[in-house]
Amino acid sequence: MKKLFYGLLLSSIPCFGFAQGTITGDLMTNVNFFSRDSAIKANGNPLYDNLLSGGETWLSLRYNNNKGITATLRADAFQNSILLTPGQAFTGFGIGAWNVSKEFKDLHISFGYVYDQIGSGILFRSYEDRGLLIDNALVGLQLKYKLNEHINLKALTGQQKKVPTFFKAGENLYQPIIKAINIEGDYTVGNDIHITPGIGILNRTLDQNSMDIIVNNINNQVLSTRFVPTYNTNAYTFYNTLNKGDFSWYAEAAFKSHEAISKNNSLQDLSGSVYYSTLGYAKKGIAINVSGKRTENFVMRTSPNEILLRGMMNWQPVIARIRPQRVMSRYTPPSQDISEISYGTDILLSPNEQTSFNVNYTYINTLEKVKLFRELFVEGEYRGIQNWIIEGGVQYLEYNKEIYQVAPKEGILYALTPFAEITYKINRKKSIRTEFQYMSTKQDYGSWLFALVEYNIAPKLSFALSDMYNIAPNHELVSKANHYYNCFVAYTKGANRFTAAYVKQVEGINCTGGVCRYEPAFSGFKIGITSSF
Repeated sequence: MKKLFYGLLLSSIPCFGFAQGTITGDLMTNVNFFSRDSAIKANGNPLYDNLLSGGETWLSLRYNNNKGITATLRADAFQNSILLTPGQAFTGFGIGAWNVSKEFKDLHISFGYVYDQIGSGILFRSYEDRGLLIDNALVGLQLKYKLNEHINLKALTGQQKKVPTFFKAGENLYQPIIKAINIEGDYTVGNDIHITPGIGILNRTLDQNSMDIIVNNINNQVLSTRFVPTYNTNAYTFYNTLNKGDFSWYAEAAFKSHEAISKNNSLQDLSGSVYYSTLGYAKKGIAINVSGKRTENFVMRTSPNEILLRGMMNWQPVIARIRPQRVMSRYTPPSQDISEISYGTDILLSPNEQTSFNVNYTYINTLEKVKLFRELFVEGEYRGIQNWIIEGGVQYLEYNKEIYQVAPKEGILYALTPFAEITYKINRKKSIRTEFQYMSTKQDYGSWLFALVEYNIAPKLSFALSDMYNIAPNHELVSKANHYYNCFVAYTKGANRFTAAYVKQVEGINCTGGVCRYEPAFSGFKIGITSSF
């Protein structure tokens, strides 16, 4: 099949620039130069002691023609990359993804590497996140069929891409088989009610090797906890979006049949469920959003043998808001697929065009009533002074470091963080933006002070200087206060963007979209290139 794809791609080249077909693409390259700094723990691994440099590149090509054929090809290259496993180098090169699709009136056929989801992603989501090196594409076949103007059908089957060993022959895929179907509707009821209901069904079948590992682990458990595992696991989801006037309501319920899952340091035979809903109301001057989620034993992986970010088949919505502020982002809570109950409320008020306020409260516990996360966030913005934008607020945080970061005896981290952001528009093209944050806490590394100044010359140049200073360190963890400097420059010309930065970064948790992982300290230079054509 790969030979067929390459032939199709090559045959399209003579058509480049003509009506029969076009080729577009994009390039993304990161280069890291490692500078050893034992004071911030950027040492003690091959990257700083021996290798000294590394990086990764993704090159994507996309072919389209007027006969409904689309072909995509992506080459992935990793040279001593730091993305896969913290503190270790990852090297590999090859075809990271390819896909051929064809439109036949109401039928769409796609073969190769498929990125898609069912509902919000609770049941199934194959997606890519390069910052965390998540690439759980489904490698197989996808069919989409428009039954009529109201109903769309989707079916897919295949195996999931296995990033850690993707460039090793015969080891590029997780062996369990995934099959799923999805039916979605689109209806208008009366004059102002619009609903989009959906149903999803998924089956995962284990391979013999995965089952042998599960059986071996079960047999090593005490007799009273042993059970007979199943090869097949079924999961279902029911969801709907309702819009009426100023209101919008999304609700989803997902269920999974019993299977072996890892819980409390052993395998247990358990079924699972997720209930998720968000209700919104918006009109001029006010917007309110209320969200809630209950999760119990809803682990969706290629097999119970996979851990951390490996073999994930789904993505669970996150009730907590992802904060862009540097020090607050250190304590972003990831979704818990074993036990979680969470609620969140957002209120946005705009009494006039110059002023707005945002208030957010988030509550997260386990089903056993263990406190996981609390956040009260208040922010205001004022634009009433010509050429100035003034923002400020405060965050109160309670974060269960013991559970979220698997840090025994760490308990709950308490932090209070006031912050401010001021932007001055010099003229239509030039602006200066400053940020100030102070996190007061006695736990983890202790209190932080962060300051940034950024100068922009639109649309080409941007410069930024920042320092994250451990102003009141916790001496049980660190011996002295350290500065974490960042000097950044970006240049954009057309569809090309070039960045360079000198970076000192504290170790901690990096989160994207509610999926989190640990990253070690970094010291050195980073160069980035993104381009599209």
